[in-house]
Amino acid sequence: MYKLFFKRFIDIIISGIALIILLPLLLFVYIGLIFDFGFDVLFIQPRPGFNAKVFKIIKFRTMNTDKDTNGNLLPDFQRLSKTGKLIRSLSIDELPQLLNVLKGNMSLVGPRPLLVSYLQKYSPEQARRHEVRPGITGWAQVNGRNTISWEDKFKLDVWYVDNVSFALDVKIIFKTLLKVIKKEAINAGSNETMKAFNK
Repeated sequence: MYKLFFKRFIDIIISGIALIILLPLLLFVYIGLIFDFGFDVLFIQPRPGFNAKVFKIIKFRTMNTDKDTNGNLLPDFQRLSKTGKLIRSLSIDELPQLLNVLKGNMSLVGPRPLLVSYLQKYSPEQARRHEVRPGITGWAQVNGRNTISWEDKFKLDVWYVDNVSFALDVKIIFKTLLKVIKKEAINAGSNETMKAFNK
């Protein structure tokens, strides 16, 4: 009953209230990022969601699009702006996804929405991560995030799909807040983002 109805109801209530409460912070961050990126401060990208249906995820932009002489993007740590590095360390760049939650594209808790190009690389078992709405945070994020392998991450995602409950979601949200405060398990080694998934 929770998975089919109450989870979505709670998502709507909490995301709506959170957007109202956090509006001053969101506006402050938006204005701060204008100095780094002009008015192109939102990062919008297609991602697969529930049943692999593609939607557009919304995040605050944290990196520029600078390229080397061969036309390739520079490493993440070179493209990350000072403001972007700060808001990413606090996971504030994820907050615009509350709009995705309110719209029904995402949930507060669930497997993180990855790239559309990964869809063809999943095994049937790994693809089960799309049996629920993707989340702003998830079981994999509080159990290693970018410091664990893709295989382990997918196992954790599928475990969540099979064990969704109100108590588990509350536990994940609580652990997420603790990790944000402690800035734990944010990055993979010296990189700012996880390496691309290659089957």
